Amino acid sequence: MARVPTDIHAVVFYSIEKAIKTYRQFAQRRLVQAGSAITIDQWLVLNILVHQPGIKQGEIADEVFKDKASVARIIDLLVNAGHVERTTPEHDRRSVHLELTRSGKAQVAKLAPIVKAYRLQALQGVTAKEIKKMSATLRKLMDNCDE
Repeated sequence: MARVPTDIHAVVFYSIEKAIKTYRQFAQRRLVQAGSAITIDQWLVLNILVHQPGIKQGEIADEVFKDKASVARIIDLLVNAGHVERTTPEHDRRSVHLELTRSGKAQVAKLAPIVKAYRLQALQGVTAKEIKKMSATLRKLMDNCDE
């Protein structure tokens, strides 16, 4: 059996982490260049609210791989910026309803093509076959870690 290198630069998890960080920095630069004050995490929340109206805050946390407290802070920022409206239904005071405002919808409409473009740029030169193989490999890693 071949010995797996232990040098941090040769370990696959280092490469995965580096790729994620590099991509997030690249994506954030593209949003800033577009004149947006929205962060990547804020974009993810706005986009989820567009595509999954009525989603609960805890479900958003699961979707964006953040803890509930982080998502609450992100939503607070979006509410303060006027992009999201938060209401508490009379029948269930523990529940919170989140809805995009006109400003939030405008942000999504403005940023969606920019997000699409930088995602395509990040995948430039990567074939569909490579994407499929990479997705399958990452799924195996996640399944191995799922308890």
